[in-house]
Amino acid sequence: MHSDAAPAVKPVKPSSLPVREGEDPWTKAELDEVKETLEADIERFAEQLAASNAELVGMLRDGAEGAGRDPADVGSANFERDAEMSLVNNASEMLEQSRLALRHIEQGSYGSCDNCGNPIGKGRLLAFPRATLCVTCKQREERR
Repeated sequence: MHSDAAPAVKPVKPSSLPVREGEDPWTKAELDEVKETLEADIERFAEQLAASNAELVGMLRDGAEGAGRDPADVGSANFERDAEMSLVNNASEMLEQSRLALRHIEQGSYGSCDNCGNPIGKGRLLAFPRATLCVTCKQREERR
């Protein structure tokens, strides 16, 4: 018989996650702190996304009623709409990065650089839990 229930996920031992040379292994408390930060970020970005989407819908609706409006008002409305779209895109990206980081924790792959596979570093992840690249790869990416 086929069950639709997801298979039980074996909890990841924090000490099994990669760390840079010289760093102590992850502790349960440290990993719990990262999870709490990511979960709070997910909630915050989801709320931000919902609010920005509602604002954007209002702007688009109001913009459709603008026949005969002053060109300066149209330009201002377009600027505001573009700014709101940037907020939507940013919140959406941060939300997805936070969800991805939680998935990596659950799968036991949290802390490995997506580019080179080396440890990202516990210190970097405690400061920026959504990091997916080690410092070397991130610097290389930013120089491009």
